[in-house]
Amino acid sequence: MIVLTQLIYVYPGKEQAFEEFEAIVLPLLPQYGGELLFRIRPEAATFIAGSREMPYEIHLVSFDTKAGLAGYSNDELRQRFLHLKNESVRSSILVEGTLA
Repeated sequence: MIVLTQLIYVYPGKEQAFEEFEAIVLPLLPQYGGELLFRIRPEAATFIAGSREMPYEIHLVSFDTKAGLAGYSNDELRQRFLHLKNESVRSSILVEGTLA
């Protein structure tokens, strides 16, 4: 099992485009053996310390296989709406791991 942690930084004022993208693509996860384990929107009161700014959202997603992740990444519907992600996400940090 593959687990991805993504810290997502959104351009100010582009939150709506990001939300639209998420509403389209997150329901696709199960088709590819994926599961949204956590979707967290941190707040200043819960941000204890760090050398980087607080992300807009933190996602923890799992996939049964790398092929499932590749299928999700290349999904036709996801690709059609990738422009929403590109216009709204300023940067992201992606960490890949495994779940024992």
